[in-house]
Amino acid sequence: MNRLARRCSYIVVAILTTLLIGTVGFTLIDHFPPFDAFYMTLTTMTTVGYGEIHPLSHAGRVFNSFLIFFGVTTIFIAIGAMTQTIIELEFGDAIGKRRNKRMIDNLKDHYIICGYGRVGRGAAEELLHADVPFVVVDISPERVERAMLSGMLAVAADSTRDETLRLVRIDQARGLVAALATDADNLFVLLSAKGLNPRIYVAARAAEEGAEAKMRRAGADAVFAPYGITGHRLAQSLLRPHVVQFLDFTTNGIGMDIAIEQVRVNESSPMVAKSIRDMQIGRDVGVIVLAIRKGDGRMIFNPPADTPVAGGDYLIVMGRPENLGTLEGLLAEPRAARK
Repeated sequence: MNRLARRCSYIVVAILTTLLIGTVGFTLIDHFPPFDAFYMTLTTMTTVGYGEIHPLSHAGRVFNSFLIFFGVTTIFIAIGAMTQTIIELEFGDAIGKRRNKRMIDNLKDHYIICGYGRVGRGAAEELLHADVPFVVVDISPERVERAMLSGMLAVAADSTRDETLRLVRIDQARGLVAALATDADNLFVLLSAKGLNPRIYVAARAAEEGAEAKMRRAGADAVFAPYGITGHRLAQSLLRPHVVQFLDFTTNGIGMDIAIEQVRVNESSPMVAKSIRDMQIGRDVGVIVLAIRKGDGRMIFNPPADTPVAGGDYLIVMGRPENLGTLEGLLAEPRAARK
């Protein structure tokens, strides 16, 4: 609606500006009375063709020639814009739904956010900031409209149904966030998601005590209890305020151009079997290695310099975004192998 209102305002301004220029021009050049000058401009722009109210001088006819061109062009553009506006008002929903479905059908290696409440909204904004493909699913049309107005791909449907998960191409999805209102719904989505795509990474929200263990037994890869996490961070901010501030800097990007990222070591990377000392990540790339997540799930914190890196490992690193991108390129497969 804001776009349509802006378009209408541009049309009105263009027409009024042309009328004003024509009125002032006829008044100054051929000394028409103001109303006659306005009437002459109006009949010229609308191509009515009643004829000249008063005889025009040579200069007046030259001015009128330009007015005919610009005035008629302005009217035609206004008519086209108004027609487009009416079509969008009448068929905008159908066009938008068709475009939405086409974009969903093209999704691959994307993420699915089930629930667009406070938790789901925070997850969606983080994914939007990371510029990765994702789709929001919520049963509330108002929440879906809010997500779409924020520039997100969204679907108004019940995410606990298998048909809905298939609609958002869960078989091609990389991960799913279960952020519905109740633990029962989140558990239901978790079971459905793992049944439709056993390889998908599922992060679930748990509200009640005891729900976390049940969700992990059901196959959740990560479970978060917002209230417990909030209470823990509040206490940590009192006991260790500088530690909390540092974590906020690196995870939320508050005031520093620093981020913590995980970078996978490709099996065919030339860095495989080299130690952290041999790779010289800190000196050449400007990135700090905080930990290594091995292929068997072990996490090595603050790894020694002689720790070798294997294919399939994940390096947990900290640095500037451009340096992290450089490191990702170094740990990827060789250029020749990609060909």
